[in-house]
Amino acid sequence: MIRVVLTVLVAVALLAASMPAVETARTATTGERIGAEADRLERAIGGVVAGSTPVSDPAMAAQTTVLLRVPTGFAAADVDRVALVESPDRPGGLALAYRIDDRPERTLRVGTGPAETAVDLAGGAIELRPGGTNRIRVRYVDDGGPTVRIRRVG
Repeated sequence: MIRVVLTVLVAVALLAASMPAVETARTATTGERIGAEADRLERAIGGVVAGSTPVSDPAMAAQTTVLLRVPTGFAAADVDRVALVESPDRPGGLALAYRIDDRPERTLRVGTGPAETAVDLAGGAIELRPGGTNRIRVRYVDDGGPTVRIRRVG
């Protein structure tokens, strides 16, 4: 009986000692996965911009739909906010902003392809749903100049 109690106590102590390392790994993994989603969005935008010419009629504009997934599950940290926002270092640019576990918000710049283009985010930040898939529509329009118009669908 004493062996069982000692074994349980040692197991609980080991678990308690390893939890900070597990939380650090979850936060790092979540940040990397969000970075991978920003890269996917950048590649999709670059594909539309590189192979197209902007047009004034949005119905005729080159477009694509990208599925962005906010990490969830046991291996992911709690994500408080994920949003597509105007880039803080390049006015008219695009960034993916996120906050994990009440830590300071981080931003990842998202490029718009080989040509300099403006970004239209439908009047403000596009908040993404944490814990699921978000459909993002990208259109390449001429809105007084080449513009990547981004909307969330659904």
